[in-house]
Amino acid sequence: MPTALITGATAGIGAAFARRLAADGFSLVLLARDEERLAASAETLHKRYGVPVEPLRADLTTEEGMTAAEERLRSGVDLLVNNAGFGHRGGFLDTPVEDEVRMLRLHCEAVLRLTRAALPYMISKGRGGVINVASVAAFLPGGTYSASKAWVVNYSSSAANTVNRHGVRVMALCPGFVRTEFHDRAELDMSGLPRFAWLSADRVAAVAMRDLARGAWVSVPSARYKTVATLARLLPLNLVGRVAKVRYR
Repeated sequence: MPTALITGATAGIGAAFARRLAADGFSLVLLARDEERLAASAETLHKRYGVPVEPLRADLTTEEGMTAAEERLRSGVDLLVNNAGFGHRGGFLDTPVEDEVRMLRLHCEAVLRLTRAALPYMISKGRGGVINVASVAAFLPGGTYSASKAWVVNYSSSAANTVNRHGVRVMALCPGFVRTEFHDRAELDMSGLPRFAWLSADRVAAVAMRDLARGAWVSVPSARYKTVATLARLLPLNLVGRVAKVRYR
């Protein structure tokens, strides 16, 4: 039975990955900060799918939490989903610098360190995969959030280019707007966004697993967000910046 470790596993995209992978027969390691919610999620998934579920309480913005995650990964997993993340309500000039640094630690340092911790075991087995959840915002100039997700895309592609020859796959997942708790937690008012702009978390997870199996380095679920990403790459950044006034996740 293969094992998957998912960060930010109790809500949104992380929870969708947990459901999908449990249904596919993976044993799970669920990493999150909320111990009560983590235990409830683990129990629900075990009862519904009959797979082993290991809860791992850790805050990846702390050295203690990061180290705990690294130690678990070094003991061996077949799939790592780096999903934990958050957004800010204001722009980078309106956000305390310590909050910006905390974001960089979670979106960049945690992705770097956890990916590095997971890869040696996968390489030794000649198989395995890492999915780093970025955002279509990675292709847009939208503050520290977008910049951190752009780093995730570049890092994941660089890692993929390095480890593919070992039979291991690394992929950046770049969804657009997904119906999760993300925007509520960031206190972002999304009431004006049309219904067609939203993606379901379950669909995002399904497309991600399909694209990873195909060997993609970057996965952008849905044709409309593929168009956004393509246009953002082709148009001048200053023009894209004037048009893109919202955050994607």
